[in-house]
Amino acid sequence: MHLIIDEENCSACEKCITVCIRDALKLEGDHVVEVDESNCFDCGQCMAVCKTGSIRLKIYQDQEDRIEEYNQREIPISYEDYIQFLKQRRSCRWFLKRRELSSEDYEKLFEAAYYSPTAQNMQDVEFVVIKKDLDEFLNHIYDIIKVEEDEYFRIAQFGDYLKHPENYKYNPFLWEGKELILTFAKDPMDAIIASTRVELAGYTLGLGGFYSLFISKADRINHDKLMEFFPEIDPDKHMYSVYIIGYPRVSFKRTIPHKKIKVNYK
Repeated sequence: MHLIIDEENCSACEKCITVCIRDALKLEGDHVVEVDESNCFDCGQCMAVCKTGSIRLKIYQDQEDRIEEYNQREIPISYEDYIQFLKQRRSCRWFLKRRELSSEDYEKLFEAAYYSPTAQNMQDVEFVVIKKDLDEFLNHIYDIIKVEEDEYFRIAQFGDYLKHPENYKYNPFLWEGKELILTFAKDPMDAIIASTRVELAGYTLGLGGFYSLFISKADRINHDKLMEFFPEIDPDKHMYSVYIIGYPRVSFKRTIPHKKIKVNYK
């Protein structure tokens, strides 16, 4: 059983039953009960909708302090503010060299990912911060992706940079970046959504960054070899996002137009 139900406080309004997509609840007399051997997957919809606060999820008994009452009609930000926020976000490759992210910065970033949705409520997203092992990691990545250096000049350039960094002003993959956030999950959308929330949270903290196409290639080229660097992570998970992050040293002054979004209605 997944739920703790206060039967005396339950008003039998049946709202919890109407939002449960697994038919895990039923009305029994004057209160709701969980169905024996229910197919509940701890989504929490019943708990969130309950008017009397009579439902709790057993799995989250140690996180009662995170439960907050709110009025869904009172949205914290307006649509206009949200769009303006998105307009001002830009990819950033130039960073302050002497300012690193603090542990508090990372805690705030991952707090944003804490509330990220996942398919089937799997909540299996994991992050890895690459910082002190950066050089070792980059060499490991190159050993994997070098098979495509004939196709991509940037990969060949990266390999040369690793051998002769004195010949380069910037890292061809990271530019001035020194800190990476890698996102792992079994489902690509789970990782992408979570990493996007981290990225946008970073912007609210005055941080910036960009996603690396070439580093993320490593997982597609040779997943097993990549995961040798991460023995602590379930090998069934994939590295779907690589985000280079830092404190920007360049300030932007205006928004830039994008290509028009194509939308088809059928």
